[in-house]
Amino acid sequence: MSLNAYILAVSKSESDLEPKRIQQLEPLSRYIFNKISGREAAAMNFICTHNSRRSHLGQIWLQMAAAYYDIALVVAYSGGTEETAFNSRAVAALQRAGFAVEVGIGANPRYEISSSLGNLHLVSFSKKYDHLKNPKKDFCAVLTCSEADEACPVIFGADLRVKLLYEDPKSADGTDYERTAYDERCFQIATEMFYVMKQVLTELRKIT
Repeated sequence: MSLNAYILAVSKSESDLEPKRIQQLEPLSRYIFNKISGREAAAMNFICTHNSRRSHLGQIWLQMAAAYYDIALVVAYSGGTEETAFNSRAVAALQRAGFAVEVGIGANPRYEISSSLGNLHLVSFSKKYDHLKNPKKDFCAVLTCSEADEACPVIFGADLRVKLLYEDPKSADGTDYERTAYDERCFQIATEMFYVMKQVLTELRKIT
């Protein structure tokens, strides 16, 4: 599937979002809108325990949605409470979604994730949430797993803390359901990040 076709499918699935989940997503879209409408950069740091699956998917899909809707001043980051590696199964799910991926080497390889759609290019690797490449102040911390949420009661420098918990596809590793689990999580996160950015776009159009 091409990335454009995948995004079209994602857009159609936004209507399936439950009201409770929409309520949980609203602080993130409001934060982004408030920042960029004031001509400030909106920085988001997606955080999970190992920075191996869900936090990367959140970062990449939010950045892709911003690029797709041509919304400037949005910069997404990711990190963990510890450093491991960007899981190859999550990377494969992004490839199946239509991203181009160049794979690095080593125990914690750097993956180049790109798309001509929106001229997206990200270098992704596992790192702690306070890594030197990540923001130290004026950002929104997006917690994607309950373990990281519990381990980080305070995230210094964050303007806002948003809890968006996702089921870990790791539970399906080594099973017949593995590929399906990763594809489902990838699609869910893509749907929600595109929903967030579509709300931002709607609000921006009201003031232009």
